[in-house]
Amino acid sequence: MPQITKGGKYIFGWSKIRENGALTFPTPAVQEYKLEQETFVYIVSGSRQTGGFCVMPEPLLVHSPLKHILQENPQLADRSLEEGTLISYKGRKYGRLVLKDNGIRLSAALLHTLELTAGDALLCIRSSNIAFTMGVKGSLIDKARAYPGEIPIY
Repeated sequence: MPQITKGGKYIFGWSKIRENGALTFPTPAVQEYKLEQETFVYIVSGSRQTGGFCVMPEPLLVHSPLKHILQENPQLADRSLEEGTLISYKGRKYGRLVLKDNGIRLSAALLHTLELTAGDALLCIRSSNIAFTMGVKGSLIDKARAYPGEIPIY
């Protein structure tokens, strides 16, 4: 797993959004965040700087300091919120997506809301012990594009 800059964040690889909205997560991210055992993931809109979205598996979220997100938004916790629908909470948008074959499918409406398009390459970045980021813009993405080493594409 490359580290683009000394002391910087680790990256898992690039994931490209296919025409049908399908997106495969890099295998090392799937393994590190134990997604093999999951049937869905929570997504959170990305920062203004990086864009994209963050991905959190339920077991890591419910045992973290961020568990209040589920406690204060029961429609997320009980999965009554329709898949791919985002709700706003404390300045971010939250939702859940089915996880299948180490990836997700982003609907046209969700792509629009997240300001993404088919064909975008998202950089999978280790963010914390509970989430990874699928970033689309910013300085880290620019450095990854210019990185002379190999970054796997999924």
